[in-house]
Amino acid sequence: MSIAAPPIDRRVVEQIVREIVLAQIGGPPGKPNLVVSVSARHVHLTDEHVETLFGTGHKLTVMKDLYQDGYFAAEETVMIVGPKRRMLPTVRVLGPTRRENQVELAFTDSISLGLDIPVRLSGNIEGTPGCVMVGPKGVVELKKGVIRAARHVHMGPADAEFYGVKDKDRMSLRVVSSCTSVLENLLVRVGEGIKLEVHIDTDEGNACDIDHATKVELFKP
Repeated sequence: MSIAAPPIDRRVVEQIVREIVLAQIGGPPGKPNLVVSVSARHVHLTDEHVETLFGTGHKLTVMKDLYQDGYFAAEETVMIVGPKRRMLPTVRVLGPTRRENQVELAFTDSISLGLDIPVRLSGNIEGTPGCVMVGPKGVVELKKGVIRAARHVHMGPADAEFYGVKDKDRMSLRVVSSCTSVLENLLVRVGEGIKLEVHIDTDEGNACDIDHATKVELFKP
């Protein structure tokens, strides 16, 4: 008896296609391989709350490796519930686990939930709103941790040298498309073993029509 394969998450497929296309149009030979990734809404969880939401002893299951080594989209999803019981039913969990929970949304998502979220660097969650996360085995009520992640670019030391920047500098990204745009104030995050990758959210990706981009260029303002 054959068993039907589980349906493929359309957003994951779109993310893979975007990464492949943008890697190909990142620039001429000699330049670092620039990848622009559009981060859909997602959740980072602690080990404790993985067990609360999915059951005692549960570990996140790798569904797809992300571009940065050691990071992955998990099979697990949670429901995010905001004020007045507004909800996002299926929000992907990313791994590995962290020391603090964090929910990353676009502004459009936050409006749907009825939340007023600030733009923050990942990990800077003091003074941010919370939400309720619902899993198949339990519920977690967050007092803080819901943010819109500030646009940023990851790079290794060699990339930083090529662009003439250092950790915590700011850069701009030019996207040539049907709606050519320049996204300013990307935070530079430099680390050993890191691949060159820009992270923007779905609102930003849609605004500059990143799916139909013919060129992407990273530069110092």
